[in-house]
Order: sequence, then structure tokens, then C-alpha cells
Amino acid sequence: MIKVKKRKILLLPGDGIGPEVIAEVKKIIEWFNKKKSLDFEMEENLIGGASYAKHKKPITDEVFYKALESEAVILGAVGGPQWDNLEFSKRPERALLKLRKELKLFANLRPAICFRQLVDASSLKPEIVSGLDIMIVRELTGGIYFGEPRGIKPIENGERKGINTHTYTSSEIIRVAKVAFELAQKRNKKVTSCDKSNVMEAGILWREEVQKVKDEEYPNIELNHMLADNCAMQLLRDPKQFDVIVTDNLFGDILSDEAAMLTGSLGLLPSASLGAKDKNGKMRSMYEPVHGSAPDIAGAGKANPIATILSFSMALRYSLDLDKEAENLDQAVQKVLDDGLRTKDILSKGKKEVSTSQMGDAIISKLK
Repeated sequence: MIKVKKRKILLLPGDGIGPEVIAEVKKIIEWFNKKKSLDFEMEENLIGGASYAKHKKPITDEVFYKALESEAVILGAVGGPQWDNLEFSKRPERALLKLRKELKLFANLRPAICFRQLVDASSLKPEIVSGLDIMIVRELTGGIYFGEPRGIKPIENGERKGINTHTYTSSEIIRVAKVAFELAQKRNKKVTSCDKSNVMEAGILWREEVQKVKDEEYPNIELNHMLADNCAMQLLRDPKQFDVIVTDNLFGDILSDEAAMLTGSLGLLPSASLGAKDKNGKMRSMYEPVHGSAPDIAGAGKANPIATILSFSMALRYSLDLDKEAENLDQAVQKVLDDGLRTKDILSKGKKEVSTSQMGDAIISKLK
């Protein structure tokens, strides 16, 4: 078998359960290297609170430059209560925002899929979530999280004012809209764009630019515009009406978490953050589970590694051009769920509880 060129994968376990779930991805990468002659070159580094504990900063320049040089970055999780009182610029989450901004990872893809084996794990009725398969595309480098001016300043009467600026340009909207339309081409050719154009000028611009992209470049795609608050309601009322949802940074953050919980557990859902393709068709990228660092169960072997494993599957598909291997990994996860193995977060009557590492080993055993 011919060995492909080495591809650099940067593993950033981070905090809380991050190291535990990344350890399972590491085992899977090693399996692919050994069994499929895929010569992935792995490197592991500190980020978030773990980086602050050693270097007094959430990400070092060395780690940042390694991220720039990698084919894909796989992140575990960052944050925890012990860092809540740090100065804002030194908090673990700032590492995440720096990577997103400096790597120009403008499109966040978050699938919300209700696995048929886990329909009963959702808090909604089975008939509402059974067969659910939504892709949320969130703009990641603009909007209120990055807009200027920002800050907290004293004002008269001894009060203080907090300022965050919500701002978008046409080009920022157009590029993320194109990602959504391209995904829809391969799915059910339906996009819902969410904004708050009823009260925000940036929302009016968002709606106009998305509509223009559809009219000029994607006439075969069905486009619906929906106010973000209505979308939040519709996700609970009738989530299967959606296929691809595209929205801004703030609304995408909120709506994707809501959609994630329709599936029963945050421990099942991956995400991809993608940049623009260069002239060689390559792009910078980062992959991470939707769940946080879950410090309450860190080190207990209870964390569900499936979201992180499926994040690596997205890396195989979107960054490494290995669709066949991605499908193999996705099917292995399904087979383990068919066998009734469950981590604590998705455990139900009659199923067998397994630890984080046992779940990872079971998935590896199903790889072909």
C-alpha cells in the first residue's frame, strides 16, 4: 500500500474532559496510521486554562504558529470555574477566539442529528425529533463578538456602561452564505437564513446580501428568511422543517446550542470551523465537540467521546479529503450504538454503561 504524504494534525486537549476525549481521537488516528497507512503526524500542545497554568497566557505564540502550519486542529474543550475571575484577555476562551479570528475560520458547521438509537434521549417527543438532520452554519469571525468599539467604561452618576458593537460587511455575509448554499446543494436544497432585520440595520444588510447571493448564484436553492427569535421557537415546535440554517455569530451561538439539545446530548455533536480555500484548494480548519469542558465529571471516565470522534470524522471529510475513511468512522459509531453501549449521558434502561476509554475502544473495534 502506498503511503500518502504526512499530514500534520495538532491536538489541543485543553481543560476539564478535553484531555480524556482527545485521548480517544489519538487512539483512532494511530489506528488509521497503522491499519490504513495514513501517515498522520500528531502533535499535542496546551491551550486554555492548562496553558495559562503553565505560561500565564491561554495560548502561546508557539502553539498558535503550529496551528497555522497544521492541516487540521482538533480541540478538546477550554474553560472552568477556577479561571472565571481572570482578567478578560487571559481567560481560557480567549485562545479559542484568537484561533478563530487569526486563522480566519469564518464558517462554523454544526450538524444536529438525532441518532435513531437515541431518539428516547431527547427531551422532545420521538415523532418530533426522529430522523432529525439539520446543519447550522454560523458566521464566526464578525458580529458582536469582534465588533469595535467594545469595553466597559465609567459614566456619570457613578454608573458604568458596557459596550459591544454588532457590525457586518457585505463580504463577510456573502462568503458564509455561499458555504450554506454549497452545503444545501449536497443536501435537500433548502436554506433558512436567520436575522433580526425587524430591529437591526445589520440584520437588514444580512437579509439583502443573502438574498442577492441566492438570486445570482443559486437559483435552484429554496431560501426562506426567518427572524432569529421565531427560529428558536420553530426549532422546538417543528425542527424537521429545517435543512441548512445560516445565521450570524451571536444567533448562531444560541440556535446551535438549542438544536444540539434536540438530539438528547451535547456529547454526541461535532463541529467544524473552516476558512477560505487557497489556490491549491487547501484551507485552515479547526474541529471541536460542541460540549464544554464539563469540570464536574473531569477525570471520572464518564465523558462521552463521540462528539470529539465525529469532529475528527469531519476533519477527514473537509480538510483531509478522506471521505471513505470518514464514512468508515461514522458507521463504526453507529454500530457501537446499535450494540447498546452507552456513556452515562446517554444511558437508558437495558443498555450497557461504558467509560470514555471503553467507548473509544469499542468504536475502534468496529472500524474496517
